[in-house]
Amino acid sequence: MQKIRNVAIIAHVDHGKTTLVDKMLLAGNLFRENQNAGELILDNNDLERERGITILSKNVSINYKGYKINVIDTPGHADFGGEVERVLNMADGCLLLVDAFEGPMPQTRFVLQKAIQMGLKPVVVINKVDKPNCRPDEVQEMVFDLMFNLDATEEQLDFPTIYGSAKQGWMSTDWQKPTEDITAVLDAIIEYIPEPETIEGPAQMLITSLDFSNYVGRIAVGRVHRGTLREGMDIALCKKDGSTVRQRIKELHVFEGMGRKRVESVNSGDICALVGIDGFEIGDTVADLETPESLPRIAIDEPTMSMSFTINDSPFFGRDGKFVTSRHISERLTKELDRNLALRVQKADHEDVWTVFGRGVLHLSVLIETMRREGYELQVGQPQVIIKEIDGVKCEPVELLTINVCEEYSSKMIDMVTRRKGDLVSMNTQNDRVQMEFHIPSRGIIGLRNNVLTASAGEAIMAHRFLEYQPWKGDIERRTNGSLIAMESGTAYAYAIDKLQDRGRFFIFPQEEVYAGQVVGENAKDNDIVVNVTKSKKLTNMRASGADDKARIIPPVVFSLEEALEYIKGDEYVEVTPHHIRLRKIILDEIERKRANK
Repeated sequence: MQKIRNVAIIAHVDHGKTTLVDKMLLAGNLFRENQNAGELILDNNDLERERGITILSKNVSINYKGYKINVIDTPGHADFGGEVERVLNMADGCLLLVDAFEGPMPQTRFVLQKAIQMGLKPVVVINKVDKPNCRPDEVQEMVFDLMFNLDATEEQLDFPTIYGSAKQGWMSTDWQKPTEDITAVLDAIIEYIPEPETIEGPAQMLITSLDFSNYVGRIAVGRVHRGTLREGMDIALCKKDGSTVRQRIKELHVFEGMGRKRVESVNSGDICALVGIDGFEIGDTVADLETPESLPRIAIDEPTMSMSFTINDSPFFGRDGKFVTSRHISERLTKELDRNLALRVQKADHEDVWTVFGRGVLHLSVLIETMRREGYELQVGQPQVIIKEIDGVKCEPVELLTINVCEEYSSKMIDMVTRRKGDLVSMNTQNDRVQMEFHIPSRGIIGLRNNVLTASAGEAIMAHRFLEYQPWKGDIERRTNGSLIAMESGTAYAYAIDKLQDRGRFFIFPQEEVYAGQVVGENAKDNDIVVNVTKSKKLTNMRASGADDKARIIPPVVFSLEEALEYIKGDEYVEVTPHHIRLRKIILDEIERKRANK
């Protein structure tokens, strides 16, 4: 019998998943003691740490009481659905982590639904019971109801529950009796999660994720389904089109702690990494050479949004970035396709434009942000939803949107969402907060978060996930205000901005460089105006009373990348460089713009 457990961890954003895994690693004594307190081990790229979300799933393993527990971290956002699908393929059970106050949230539901469909056995962990207003018993009921609604089997509904606080480092089967450590979770994993069955026969492994190393290139990661893989053995790689290619495994690694260890052979049920296999895609099968059989491929949710990417051709191109040509961007997008399952890239007819399809604005903006940090310069158009013809009817993607907000703001939220063609499906109140669920077209969600936060004074918690395609809902009113456009290139002066402030709000600081055609602010009315922000004060030697009033500048609006993408109109681009995010008109010249509008 093999002493292996493969567990996926499922949790909503910010419910303490990554913290719990860190504590589990500590329990397995896998750490240097001088680990910086508060530093998360799993979310190890800068973007994940800044946003506090998991984007790429990672594998770690813990040795405990002679058992090897492979822990697989899953992203909580529905935008990274491509990651979730393939991660759950490697697990036999899952840890469902829930906040003792908030209870199960919509994005927990997204991953849990996939896990239950795959027949994984859950162990529920109710975290943060040290919060003053927690309600662990009610939350446990909510989890049961949620699983019941997701059509869980009798066996899945008979789940064990562990309570505790990952931050304080204790877990127990009774929340009123704190213990010293978190071994209760590890014991529950060993007791309740089934061990992988050992299947004898010719070797088979589904490639579910990949790693990259600068020394050996791409590394295939997956779980051995059947038989045994050995170092140096010849295998057949079963491709998408049904062909098989002969390959050889040069090295074989298993996961240990945060790293990997080289081994001679791996038996069915364990998760391993293969070095030396070329030209594979995620979803291909590594099989026996004599009798190659392929495993069913991973089905991945279709993309629902697209954006056009193009090279930066503004007057300021090449000032910040290292990679500015179309060849650089093309290579980078091709490289991204290797890892990012839910992404599609299509070359447009125009030579330097690519249409990139993804799961949502967050999915695409994480890619743009990563490229920007690597030194790329590019321009991105307005996000568009993907429209399909189903039985001759024009259909668009619809999402399930949940907004949790104080009672006093609930009517504002309902008004805002219904204007964007959303329908209120359910609404319930608990402790003067209202939880509302809507069905809303994906188009309506673009740019909604900003407005919701502004209208609720930052109180609202908003989450959404893709539901299905439904018939087209009609036109939605987008941003109605026009833009303030710079007339000429130069330096923006406080004097000029001060005189123009009654026209609208600005996005630029005094002394910032601007170019003709750049969007420097938002007009208070619905038309675009061309303004001169580079006008300086003319100095004469004549004295005049009241001429020396100080310029009083209202602080400009500074956009984050997502906000900029959601803000722009169809005839505008976001110019993204390593140090700047600027908005601009696609056609910079004013006369050309007027011609095009006719």
